[in-house]
Amino acid sequence: MRRYLIIVFALFLFGITARSQNSPKLDDFGRIVLNTYLSEQMDVPAEARKLLNTKLSQVASNYGMAGSSVNPRFIITASIDVGTKDIIAGPPQMIAQNLDVTIFIGDALENKIFCNTTLSLKGVGTNENKAFIDALKKINPKNKDLASLIEEGKTKIVTYFYTQCDFTIKEAMTLKEQGKYEETIYKLSIVPEVCQDCYFKCLDTLLYVYQEKIDKDCQVKFQEAKTIWAAAQNPIGAEKAGDVLSTINPIATCQAEIDAFIKTIDAKLKADEKARWQFKMKQYADKIAAQKEQVRIAEAKSIRDDEYRENQSQRDAEYREKQAVRNSELDKIRVSAYRDVAVEYAKNQPKTINYNNIYWR
Repeated sequence: MRRYLIIVFALFLFGITARSQNSPKLDDFGRIVLNTYLSEQMDVPAEARKLLNTKLSQVASNYGMAGSSVNPRFIITASIDVGTKDIIAGPPQMIAQNLDVTIFIGDALENKIFCNTTLSLKGVGTNENKAFIDALKKINPKNKDLASLIEEGKTKIVTYFYTQCDFTIKEAMTLKEQGKYEETIYKLSIVPEVCQDCYFKCLDTLLYVYQEKIDKDCQVKFQEAKTIWAAAQNPIGAEKAGDVLSTINPIATCQAEIDAFIKTIDAKLKADEKARWQFKMKQYADKIAAQKEQVRIAEAKSIRDDEYRENQSQRDAEYREKQAVRNSELDKIRVSAYRDVAVEYAKNQPKTINYNNIYWR
């Protein structure tokens, strides 16, 4: 009979650690990702452990939920309970083991198990390791019980984002007020697209968070460019200032000040000194023009926010309608920019994530 032990959902008494297998990717944002994790203290032979980890990855991948750890919160993990172990007389002598492999999906940061299912497996081999491997090979990633587990887990994760949405946005705004724009954008970007209500609320919040970020970034870089030019008002100084200016986001609101500054530099340079400077500024102007044209085309297909706000009494109904028909092209432009920031933030985070203790009795 299967023993009901305290089963490791993460790590026994010491907290748990999950390591990212891959660098975060742009397309990992906007979807639900399950991070594969096995406790370091699981008493399983190394080769069998590696196979079980692979099987868990296959389960997640089979349902489009595998990927790099852009959001380490949700994990798919397992514990093994050894039932009977029999010695079969040889030659050669064999070991037969009955295993109960319990697979879990849950929130590793809040100590919550969303769902689990147990697979009863039997393995036979010339030693314990081979018996383990023989049993684990029988895990079919397309098993109907695993399919149900994934669907239930996905539903619970969507519910999590739905119920925690306002808190998520409030927490993100607190980070913004602290000047942590990259972390704010990251936090709002990891809400999956399938969680539509929360996803669109975060997307609308990202619109002005991102604008505020690039505007502040513009102020810093603009001041740097002015300092460089003040120190060396010559072709070398102009080129160095231009290098800084060219890194400013084209849709930052300080463009009028930059244009005036560019004219100041241009007026100082002699005719034979302007070639490289003007080429650099032409590249920057072209980048601005291309960005504005891309946004203009997308916005031409969008529903105007002003029209949406005209009748305040119908705000909720119109908001839902707007979500249903909002322009995908404009969203793609915005989302790509936001996620670029989020990816860079995720890449710079520690590769080891420490979770709380999670138990199942």
